[in-house]
Amino acid sequence: MIDWITEPLSHGTTLRALVEISVLGVVSGAIGCWIVLYELSYSAESLAHGLFPGLVVAALIGAPLLLGGAIGVLIAAILIVLATRLADESADTAIAVVITTLFGVGVLLALSPSSPPGIQELLFGDLLGASTGDILVAAGAGAAVLAVLWLLHDRLLAIGFDSDSGQALGISVSTLNVILLALVSLTILVSVQGLGNLLVAAILVGPAAAARLVTRRIRPMMMIAATIAIVAGAAGIYASYYLSTAAGASVVIALVACYMLAAATSVLQGRFGARQGAS
Repeated sequence: MIDWITEPLSHGTTLRALVEISVLGVVSGAIGCWIVLYELSYSAESLAHGLFPGLVVAALIGAPLLLGGAIGVLIAAILIVLATRLADESADTAIAVVITTLFGVGVLLALSPSSPPGIQELLFGDLLGASTGDILVAAGAGAAVLAVLWLLHDRLLAIGFDSDSGQALGISVSTLNVILLALVSLTILVSVQGLGNLLVAAILVGPAAAARLVTRRIRPMMMIAATIAIVAGAAGIYASYYLSTAAGASVVIALVACYMLAAATSVLQGRFGARQGAS
């Protein structure tokens, strides 16, 4: 049993992947709770898909992925604002059209025969390819995200549970939403290289959604979400090592399994509580 646990740790790629997913798990667990509380799951997934062309172009010209992703997010945001103002359809419809178009452009570039080998990894990630530099960048960006969340905790909490209280408290709801989406974008930027554009939303939403089934208090919810992300991440990496499966996809499957377990636990607790109330 000890050998089963320690053997993957003797490989630098696996060890770095575990460190990377742990860092991402802590940050995603914290920001993910606000995503769920503010009902921004669709926006988070849209941001991930919207920055994809920027990532592909950056990879093609040899520019930093963070820079390409940041430019991609900015372009996507501008196009979404224009679409929602000019279109007669609902905002969600306009966002869906813009994001689908941007993602399609990114896929065409990534899957073009002239694209260099390995660029398709932007779709599905390369968790086992995490370098020390990637981990340091993720840790630095994650620390910045956590610091801002800590500073804005009370304001985010007040607006999250009662959006009408913002004006009374002198808090700008729109400003908080912009800051929160900016933090989500930064988290996506540092997560997408490991988990890929198609899978990054899972670690942002899955652990927090599972944690909310267990508790409604925000601080315990963050701790549970981070724990779920780290445990599922480690389980996925170990599964990838022993079963020779894709690391990113294995992590996502583990995250889904954790959510299903939390959902089943919530149902059982509800039934047990109902029986006790009846007795």
